Amino acid sequence: MLRKKSKSVSSIEVKPYAACPAKSFTASSGCIRPGRSVESHCQIVGEVAKELIHRFPLQGIFPKGSAYLAATHDIGKVSPTFFNKIMRACSLERVPNANPDLERAWGGHAGVSQATAKAMGAPEYVPEILGQHHGFSPNLAGKRADAEVFGGTLWQKEREKLAKNLSESLDEDWPQIESVAQARLLAGLTSVADWIGSGHHFEDPEAPWEEKITQALDDAGFVPVSYQQNLSFEQVFGFAPRLAQSTLIEQASRPGVYVFEAPMGLGKTEAALYAAYKMLANGQASGIYFALPTQLTSNKIFERFQGFLASVLADECHHRSLLLHANAWLFDTELGEEGRPGGAWFNQSKRGLLAPFAVGTIDQALMAAMNVKHGFVRAFGLAGKVVILDEIHTYDAYTSTLLDALVSLLRELHCTVIILSATLNQERRQGLLKRSVTSIGYPLITASHNEENMAQEVSVPAGKSSRVEIVIKPDEATAIEHVLLCAEQGQQVLWIENTVKDAQQRYLDIAARAADLGVACGLLHSRFTANDRQQIEDKWVSLFGKSGWQDRQKQGRILVGTQVLEQSLDIDADFMVTRFAPTDMLLQRLGRLWRHSETPRCSEAKPKVWVLAPALDAAIEAPETHFGASAYVYSPYVLCRSLEVWQDIKHVNLPKDIRGLIERTYCSRTEKNASMSRWLRDLEEGNRHRKGLNALRQLARIGLSEGGNTLPESKAQTRYSESESYEVLLLKAMTRNRTGDTATLTLLNGEQLELPLQRHKLTKPEWRQRTAVLMRQIVNVPQGDKPNALSMATLKSFGLGHCFYLGNPDWPEDESLLRVALVDASDRLQGVEHNDVHDKHALEYRDDLGYRVIKNRGK
Repeated sequence: MLRKKSKSVSSIEVKPYAACPAKSFTASSGCIRPGRSVESHCQIVGEVAKELIHRFPLQGIFPKGSAYLAATHDIGKVSPTFFNKIMRACSLERVPNANPDLERAWGGHAGVSQATAKAMGAPEYVPEILGQHHGFSPNLAGKRADAEVFGGTLWQKEREKLAKNLSESLDEDWPQIESVAQARLLAGLTSVADWIGSGHHFEDPEAPWEEKITQALDDAGFVPVSYQQNLSFEQVFGFAPRLAQSTLIEQASRPGVYVFEAPMGLGKTEAALYAAYKMLANGQASGIYFALPTQLTSNKIFERFQGFLASVLADECHHRSLLLHANAWLFDTELGEEGRPGGAWFNQSKRGLLAPFAVGTIDQALMAAMNVKHGFVRAFGLAGKVVILDEIHTYDAYTSTLLDALVSLLRELHCTVIILSATLNQERRQGLLKRSVTSIGYPLITASHNEENMAQEVSVPAGKSSRVEIVIKPDEATAIEHVLLCAEQGQQVLWIENTVKDAQQRYLDIAARAADLGVACGLLHSRFTANDRQQIEDKWVSLFGKSGWQDRQKQGRILVGTQVLEQSLDIDADFMVTRFAPTDMLLQRLGRLWRHSETPRCSEAKPKVWVLAPALDAAIEAPETHFGASAYVYSPYVLCRSLEVWQDIKHVNLPKDIRGLIERTYCSRTEKNASMSRWLRDLEEGNRHRKGLNALRQLARIGLSEGGNTLPESKAQTRYSESESYEVLLLKAMTRNRTGDTATLTLLNGEQLELPLQRHKLTKPEWRQRTAVLMRQIVNVPQGDKPNALSMATLKSFGLGHCFYLGNPDWPEDESLLRVALVDASDRLQGVEHNDVHDKHALEYRDDLGYRVIKNRGK
């Protein structure tokens, strides 16, 4: 009787692991040949990881075996399909019966690494870490390490031999991982070590590599930082600290979570930075990540952050020049494969997480606590740092689940978390701290040291108080007339809308009439290119800030904008009109009104705000009708609860009334009104416009699970408001030369940029410089407003694959976030190859209006 052939036996010819290449190598001539062996590459990555651990400012957070874990990431490249992938690229003979295109079905070589480690009995979390080292979970669909498509038993034996050899050379075995947080830390270490170990220092397979480890880490920016010692608060900032600031500094003296609730203008930022300096100088932290709600606000805070760094870094610090220039980290560090132009991690907003000091968005930090592509690299980048979370509000119900998960993760990663807010309620503060709180004082500092289960609450002085008159208006028509009158008198007016579209329309309503009156009018929102945004921001933030005091009374001005005007900008208006928003956002906006008592003002000016809001009863019955677009930006339930609080208010005393307004808006209650009950249910369970809180709790699961559904970043929406995921590259023209080896891109200002279609034609610094120029031509837009996609082949045919990440073909869900459109002479957007730029609407870009969607009525 014939026995059935075992599934683990394969007819595929086996190659010894020492003969298996890890990469191809492109010589200066353009010739492609096999690069380093899998064994050599794995050894390099193990040694890079060992040196990264050695250089990490806080010792003891990486368990023994971490470097070996990183080294084994690519053992799955010892497989017939991957071997043939390299042979095909080099036009060399392949082994029969192994189709390299099949790799997409199981996530490529990383899936084979995961299956191999599992078959070898690796400790918990280790197989999944190896499987996810390219950022996403491989779909093994039950395949075992000895599956025929992986080469059967013989190829598996070669992988096991390689793993054993690496263990002996590194004198380590796989680590015992104690928690999910530690697993994410090691997953991040593995990916970063792989990126550096794949960099240009190690590309040539003939060149020795051992002596290049130090230089590779230096070039990647992982250089120890040194600080000035024993600086006083006054030496750093030029003025003595207030009592509230001193109290935070005293409390935040060791790792823990600290919440500083105080009104706008009390110096929360300086207090948090000085507390961070003390932690750094004492060796209790590895760096600072300062997180703000949007990229626009983080750009402005960076200037203040630079001044702080200039004061606290030691004169001899090697990092000094790198850290004190906005794009130096982008230009001057070499982060290997994924961190090069065209790699998934080149973008400054991501790479900043790996720098010792960075200002960025809260969204980038939140993704450290999500099962999103490379979320664990973000966790590695934040480990041990002082993480300052600014502008945290009670309203952010959408992000509250994620934020709670992030704060818990950061505790386990030996971080110090400082949360700054003007508008938290007691319930949210308790959720963030995971500790019981009782105080309703305001301002308030709540301290929770990592090793203690108690929270200490300390009330602090409020500082100066102010009284603002509140006028509720039903629509914008009378408000437009009134702001023109105020500006004609010489007042400096802010008008804040909740959507970019509405802000653009208000600007169009006002600008021409303002010009006839001799009044200046500007528009600020998030959908400008970086170049245009910086010019607008520099002009208007200066005019409305302290530096503009000498020009303030030369003419009246109206600045129209979105939520970016309520966040972290030191601007001071004489009069304000705002679209209705949740209570905490309204209070933030009031903080931009009569901000400084010494500001020179028009004699007619009074601290007054007009709030554009519907009648409460009508809004409760049909919020989308009566709140308009705001009901798609903010939860209708929270808008109705807020309007219930504000509808009869005539004056607000700041900061005295802040706590009461927030608690009245957000206190939990049972809704007896049928409509309010429905909107509450929508908030919790979601609707067709947004996920509910219950679904968000699923996003906050940070486990490394086999076959887990890793989200691409484009789908990892972390905020309700300003949810802008797609990058649109705006150009005047794109052409290819006659020989077809170079593309010429014409920028919006008329300058031209040449991109060779072959990467080896330019050095890496030259590619970084060109990419940085193009990144300043980018506008971020929401999904519904993005231009139609171009094929990856078309994008590559203009050289853009060397500058921007265009997705991973092994992971179909990982689509390119890049869209490209041409701006014609009439400011309309056109398709690159005469294709429709949008299926439903016309698009345009103007340097005064930004990126704009024009509805095509009648279609």
